[in-house]
Amino acid sequence: MPILPSITGPRDLDRLSPAQLNELADEIRSFLVENVARTGGHLGPNLGVVELTIALHRVFSSPDDPFIFDTGHQSYVHKLLTGRQDFSQLRSRGGLAGYPQRSESPHDVVESSHASSSLSWADGVSRALTATGRSDRHVIAVVGDGALTGGMTWEALNNITDDNDRNLVIVVNDNGRSYAPTIGGMSRYLNRVRTAGAYREMHRKSDRLFRTFGPFGRALFRGVRGGTHGFLSRFTNNAALYSNLDIKYLGPVDGHDISALLETLQLAKDYGAPVIVHAITEKGRGYQPARDDEADQFHAVGRIDPKTGGALSTSSGRAWTDVFADALVDIGARHEHVIAMTAAMLRPTGLAPFAERYPDRVYDVGIAEQHAVASAAGLAFGGLHPVVAIYATFMNRAFDQVLMDVALHRAGVTFVLDRAGVTGPDGPSHHGIWDLAMLQLVPGIRIAAPRDAVRLEEVLDEAVQIEDAPTVIRYPKGAVADEIPAIERMPDGVDVLARDDTEDVLLVGIGPFASLALDVAGRLRAQGIGATVIDPRWAIPVQASVVQLAARHRLVITLEDGIRVGGIGTRVRQVLREAGIDTAVDELGLPDEFIDHASREEILADAGLTAAKIAHDIVAQVLGKRVPVARQSGETGAIELPVHERR
Repeated sequence: MPILPSITGPRDLDRLSPAQLNELADEIRSFLVENVARTGGHLGPNLGVVELTIALHRVFSSPDDPFIFDTGHQSYVHKLLTGRQDFSQLRSRGGLAGYPQRSESPHDVVESSHASSSLSWADGVSRALTATGRSDRHVIAVVGDGALTGGMTWEALNNITDDNDRNLVIVVNDNGRSYAPTIGGMSRYLNRVRTAGAYREMHRKSDRLFRTFGPFGRALFRGVRGGTHGFLSRFTNNAALYSNLDIKYLGPVDGHDISALLETLQLAKDYGAPVIVHAITEKGRGYQPARDDEADQFHAVGRIDPKTGGALSTSSGRAWTDVFADALVDIGARHEHVIAMTAAMLRPTGLAPFAERYPDRVYDVGIAEQHAVASAAGLAFGGLHPVVAIYATFMNRAFDQVLMDVALHRAGVTFVLDRAGVTGPDGPSHHGIWDLAMLQLVPGIRIAAPRDAVRLEEVLDEAVQIEDAPTVIRYPKGAVADEIPAIERMPDGVDVLARDDTEDVLLVGIGPFASLALDVAGRLRAQGIGATVIDPRWAIPVQASVVQLAARHRLVITLEDGIRVGGIGTRVRQVLREAGIDTAVDELGLPDEFIDHASREEILADAGLTAAKIAHDIVAQVLGKRVPVARQSGETGAIELPVHERR
């Protein structure tokens, strides 16, 4: 009789014997492989935390004891044990989110899955519980070892150890990896602990010795373990990492031994002060295809064959990331001063080919975007040109460094933002929709959004030759659209993609939205409305030809895969007003809200970003039935470019 279907909440674990808990772990692994194979998702990380999550829920009482995951991609087992076992629509609209989500369950606390923030959350929650007379409750933070490369974890630890009178358990899920193998001095240190034969052998021999004396021996082992633990840890020099933090350390413990985990976690629960529990786990545990995947142990997969692990879904074309990867290798051959940087995402951002070709010209700083950007400013000062490749959503973390370290010092640094715009199934914390609005605030910055592979190669080559300002290149997730040739390139680099005899509507398509703009233009043409479609290529600063074309048209429509508030459309409108041009501007983009997980197509349709909806609204604007209303035919505006936009 299967056990998993009978688990409707964590307390159902209390009735299970040790043997049944291990049987449940096997069932969960089978469930994860079978279900995630159908939908795609984070498979490897969850296979590695099965026993750990079971033990945590057996010892602690969620939701009274809040669980905080860093990051939330390791929460699938937590969902199963808290009554959420319908994975049929995982990461799809109406189905379970791929990360913790408060609307799903009171057992979920932190929804954002930007790494290294959990200990700050845990610090705040535990202080609040103590301050409000609920000091009997525990706060549990489950931190992947990769998150320890982020500075916030150490800022939080410094504050946690300054106030030791609270029940806070920090579980370091140490599998030696974030996406790929964890890097840096912290990684090397934990790796020595993880592989220390002396510790493992002494622990196994002592366990076996006491087991020979039966139940009494096992009880004696539990009693003396705490006393011998300090010696064993010192023998492997493990406690040294935390000795100066004044925080209790337990471990390392086998993260796949439920009995050992239960004992260790119970000690942590009873301690009455902050404790670090160091659990050593294996990413992809129990699934050979994941274990054999050297790149990332099936960190995140699409639809796969559960038996072989082979991909079932095929891409409709070449990925944006692959285009960038090849282009950077080519640039590296032509520009020896170009180097690459990333934050624990060498392969996901496409830097692996560059690293293979030029291993001494790549820097992976771990999950530390702020450090990456400030370090890039220093590298630029030293005569190099860093290309910093990260996901657009993670650019949010380093805005201050872009502003004050790179831009203020006029450093030639290129930021390449993958997964820009709507990303779909990963939900609010992973949509890359804030970068255009956020980064255009930076004085002197130049932002490009290529519409196709040719333009990506083109703007990247242009960017690495700019040595007096930050440059940004952003592109979406997925396959590159077919090439869209220009019918004309303006002197300032703006591409004209389509033009009619009458100049009624100017459609400004930012990046991949250029194809949407062309679709809209075709629909308008069928209604007798003339449209010009342009792709600025470099969206910021707004080029002079954009202003000149806007002055000749009755209405300007901007289309961007980012939030409307403070977006490119807003900047175009401001520049037009400064130039004394009163052409109406309608800025189309995404709403300024947190967008739930769904497909990209569903999200864009919700935002009204479909060709049919846009064309319908433009017709109404041209007819004067919808604001902003188009100018009367034949009217033109004066052009007086603001000083900072003149060339």
